[in-house]
Amino acid sequence: MFQIFSVSIRGVFRDRVFYGILSVAVLLFIVPLVSSLSMRIVTELSITLSLSLISFILLLLSVFLGGTSLWKDMEKRYSFSVLGMPLSRGKYLLGKFLATALFLLITTCFLGIVALGVIYFASGIYPPMRPVQWNSIVIALLFDYLKYLLLVAIAYLLSTVSTSFFLPLFGAIVLFFVGSASQEAYDFVRSEQGADLAPLVKKAATGLYYVLPNFSAFDLKVNAIYGVPLSSSGLLYTGAYFLVYTALVLTVSVMVFDRRELK
Repeated sequence: MFQIFSVSIRGVFRDRVFYGILSVAVLLFIVPLVSSLSMRIVTELSITLSLSLISFILLLLSVFLGGTSLWKDMEKRYSFSVLGMPLSRGKYLLGKFLATALFLLITTCFLGIVALGVIYFASGIYPPMRPVQWNSIVIALLFDYLKYLLLVAIAYLLSTVSTSFFLPLFGAIVLFFVGSASQEAYDFVRSEQGADLAPLVKKAATGLYYVLPNFSAFDLKVNAIYGVPLSSSGLLYTGAYFLVYTALVLTVSVMVFDRRELK
């Protein structure tokens, strides 16, 4: 599995994806200039723009790397030669997932360091009304990474049942946006405004809420921007949710990939 991991991570860098990220990261350096237009909330806007840009970049990486990694190997017939060796399909799949996870971690750390520097620069020129909660920003970046790592696992699952990259690519995008809105839909169903909904609709919405990934649970931008205290128990529950859900998705992925006929 280590060989698959090593070859896969080198393959990601050979695709020059990281250099594309470096070019996009340049946008972070104009954040203080754009934020200065707000006059009163320069630091808050700097945090908002920095975290949002990083989140968008991680979304693109998760969808494209998770959705096309297996497909590329099969198109190049690389997977057939590798799986002909004494190596299980599960180890092959997990090796590629871990390589993507490492690349995503490197990207998050790099962009996070740049963002922290930008925010520090903005807060020094335009002192904020409330102190910057640096630990909340770092935790928000960490949970953003976990969110998109879960999305990568889902994209790999979709890749194991598809012969093209369309289902993993667009399926991951759809599931991301649906999963990001599932909490709001669930809260609406349980609120007074949702009391008039049909019982079948309520049951369907509740069932989907528990089955679909809840990506909104990983969004801690509000806490980082406005210094809202973080709940230790909430962070632990979210971390446990990530571990359980990701483990289940990868387990199903391995089971499906083991039974898939490769042509």
